[in-house]
Amino acid sequence: MTQFTPLASLAGGALIGLAAVLLMAFHGRIAGLSGILAGLLPPWAGGWGWRAGFLAGAIAAPALIVAYAGDAAVSFDSTVPAPWLVVGGLIVGIGVQLGSGCSSGHGVCGLARLSRRSIAATLIFMATTAATVFVIRHVLGGF
Repeated sequence: MTQFTPLASLAGGALIGLAAVLLMAFHGRIAGLSGILAGLLPPWAGGWGWRAGFLAGAIAAPALIVAYAGDAAVSFDSTVPAPWLVVGGLIVGIGVQLGSGCSSGHGVCGLARLSRRSIAATLIFMATTAATVFVIRHVLGGF
């Protein structure tokens, strides 16, 4: 069963929004994580330093929270076997390529800029997510 965590979700969303605003304000860049990561892989894009710093912060912040608050701050239970999670991640990666961006670039930054392309992409992301959850949970009787 999915846990309802409104305060933690609100805080996380606010921090994601703040990070997106600060990246745009100080570097004039969109906080699309797939694009940031792609710029760190060969062939390298310009701005390697800010890209590495942004991703390091995205990794270090949860590690610091766990170090400070313990495992209870990020408890995560999944009945899904690890190989299925890996396959799901690969499918999401393919979707990111097909959608020319990820939910952070389109959903957070693109919607804030009222980009029609991002609005369409985000609507498709959300509809696909809802359909996938429905099929897995209610049609296939899965996890």
